[in-house]
Amino acid sequence: MVLLIEAIRLLANAVSLLIIARAVLSWVSPFPSNAVTRLVFNLTEPLLAPVRAILPNLGGLDFSPWVVLIAVQLLERLLLQTLFQMLG
Repeated sequence: MVLLIEAIRLLANAVSLLIIARAVLSWVSPFPSNAVTRLVFNLTEPLLAPVRAILPNLGGLDFSPWVVLIAVQLLERLLLQTLFQMLG
């Protein structure tokens, strides 16, 4: 059970870091053929695109990373709280 808890924490942290990296990369306009840039964009786009489709157009501001970060943190807390309750 402890391994599952640590895996959830690790996954939530990794996703959060990728989302933050994506936001920073969008500010600095990196070279698009860079392998790291492509990897970050390919890993985060499936999470951001559905949220972006739901949010209204706010004049070029993309709040989807914020929404996904909050959702990841809430999901992590919900899962961990459930697992801790199961442990007693």
